[in-house]
Amino acid sequence: MGFRQRRLAQLSLSALAVWHTSALAEDESGAPGDGEIIVTGASEGYVATNSVTATKTDTPLIDVPQSVNVVTREQIEDQAHHSMADVLRYVPGVTVGQGESNRDQITIRGQNSTADFLLDGVRDDVQYFRSLYNIERVEVLKGPYAMIFGRGGGGGIVNRVQKAPLAEALLAGSASLNTEGGFDVAVDVNQPLGMGAALRLNAFYEQLESHRDFVSGERFAINPYLALTFAEGWTLGLSYEHVEDDRVPDRGVPSVECATAGCVRRPLTGHRDTFFGVPGVNDTGLDANIVKLRLDGELAPDLAWSTTALYGDYDKFYSNAFPNSAVRLSDNTVQLDGYRDDTDRENFLIQSNLAWNLDLGAVANTLLFGLEYGEQDTANSRYVSPTRPRINVDSFTYPTFTVPFPNRARETRSEVEVLSAYAQDQIGIGEHVIAIAGVRYDRFEINGFDAVANRAFGRTDEKVSPRFGLIVKPQPNISLYASYSRSFLPRSGDQFISLTPATQALEPERFTNYEVGAKWDLRSDLGITAALFQLDRTNTTTPDPNNPTTTIVAGATRTRGAELALVGRLTPVWQVSAGYTYQDAHLRGNDAVRVAQVPRHQLALWNRYELLPGFGLGLGVIHQSRQWAALHNPGVSPATQLPSFTRVDAALFYDVSERFGLQLNVENVLDEEYFADAHNNNNISVGAPVNARLTARLKL
Repeated sequence: MGFRQRRLAQLSLSALAVWHTSALAEDESGAPGDGEIIVTGASEGYVATNSVTATKTDTPLIDVPQSVNVVTREQIEDQAHHSMADVLRYVPGVTVGQGESNRDQITIRGQNSTADFLLDGVRDDVQYFRSLYNIERVEVLKGPYAMIFGRGGGGGIVNRVQKAPLAEALLAGSASLNTEGGFDVAVDVNQPLGMGAALRLNAFYEQLESHRDFVSGERFAINPYLALTFAEGWTLGLSYEHVEDDRVPDRGVPSVECATAGCVRRPLTGHRDTFFGVPGVNDTGLDANIVKLRLDGELAPDLAWSTTALYGDYDKFYSNAFPNSAVRLSDNTVQLDGYRDDTDRENFLIQSNLAWNLDLGAVANTLLFGLEYGEQDTANSRYVSPTRPRINVDSFTYPTFTVPFPNRARETRSEVEVLSAYAQDQIGIGEHVIAIAGVRYDRFEINGFDAVANRAFGRTDEKVSPRFGLIVKPQPNISLYASYSRSFLPRSGDQFISLTPATQALEPERFTNYEVGAKWDLRSDLGITAALFQLDRTNTTTPDPNNPTTTIVAGATRTRGAELALVGRLTPVWQVSAGYTYQDAHLRGNDAVRVAQVPRHQLALWNRYELLPGFGLGLGVIHQSRQWAALHNPGVSPATQLPSFTRVDAALFYDVSERFGLQLNVENVLDEEYFADAHNNNNISVGAPVNARLTARLKL
């Protein structure tokens, strides 16, 4: 029996065993209570008050000694977000990367990652575009979080909280159409089944269109989620998600050479719609199946146990032609390159947590003990083009590539096994002081084979990750905090593709975060947060600006910054989500060497104002100062700088009735021509021109 069959069988047997137990117990326990059957945290409007993500215990965010941004379902719908990039552009301190136009990619506090994503607190590290149709909220935790989640998460993590089954019936749906010709439909159905059970079904289909020539696609997903309560205080959830995504990857525009040594390159302008790929060659597809089993319960008063097991099978490919040089001044040409990359990944991840509330006189303790085990099998291959044609950018004709690409550049298989144990105590000392102390042990083992080099590779790392925080609360609604946390990233990187003889001998990268801050809940529905931080990364590697397929050792980097956020209701009719981040990210000891894709200044502001009952306006602003597309080392390699930009968005809301509503969202109202993000010096995304989306929502 293969890995896939073994893991599916284990999950099925576990589900059947628990289901059998619950069915027997349900005869005595009756129906569930009101609300969600699976607890996901508390929120009101744009404000989230509690989170399980940050500490793995249900904790008020004011008692978490690190920065946390939460985008609630209400805000996601008001802004008509359709992707993780849409959401994260409105989270200051997070920079969205191009991800070669086939995956989510982010930079948080100067740390770039394709893998620091979670689903209900479980690792979701495959390279793909994540959907929002079945998501209740998105939580962005900033600073290293290895004590909670293990390796990675050097700058922070992004956790999607899944919509949970409810105890009451629900029938909701939406449909939208945009001015580029794209459309989508979604349905959200919840049905109590009696005997303490409920089934929730979310599904959607989206036709993708773009202002960019030849760029389109489609995606579909369906997610049934069955939950039931049994005995008293016990809940079982079984979720299955199937995702299909097929689209044309667009690597954007190249930069333009500049005439003098040491000058700064700029993105190519005047080609807002030009597709620098090849129709029929550029294609990416994903077929994913994800099964999640979750069991929560009370072993005794003040003693809770939860276990989550996830099996994911991901089949992913991308094939593309793309700019591989700057535009040459002498003949106005750009070089194109091409390759196809295939990845098959199977994840089996299981974590179990025990939370114990224990009062010792005036000292209240919330103790957490956890174990986590994971197996991740990856097969990856890459085939590249033998030719690199040059094309004039002003009379662009699409070249012919030999497809399938004939030259094998990479073919690896790897097996990762992870075993972790962790403990944490949230210590309440009297009414005004909370201390958090935790430590995690991780054993990370990777073994694989590189068929191109005809060699095996492997390494085992054992690391301890601490976390400490101190919170002083002069009033119940005000907290002042200081924290220290640490994380690590093994040399196999985000995606376990390979270890070279050189990198195999290197210690994992280390991330260390120091942070002080304040949180003030002015009311239950309005809060202000502020933070100062320093994040140091040592044993650092980075993509080579002159050859992005390889990495170079960059020494150590340091990111220093400040964050401010205001979220909630300013008045009963005015909701706001606002944030500003200042970041200075550079090579330690050499301030002139700048970290890629980290603007010094980021501002995001979104408002919703109810003019009349049932009629409202929305207004949003995103500003990013200039940033480097790749590691900028003056005098060593050519550098491309993305100019600063300010984008204005707007919306109209009209509730036709209590059950039916319409909204119109307009992106880039002022038609700003800007460059949204990049993958390297010569793959730079062009921001969309003014465009609109009309959405209809129905809830019965």
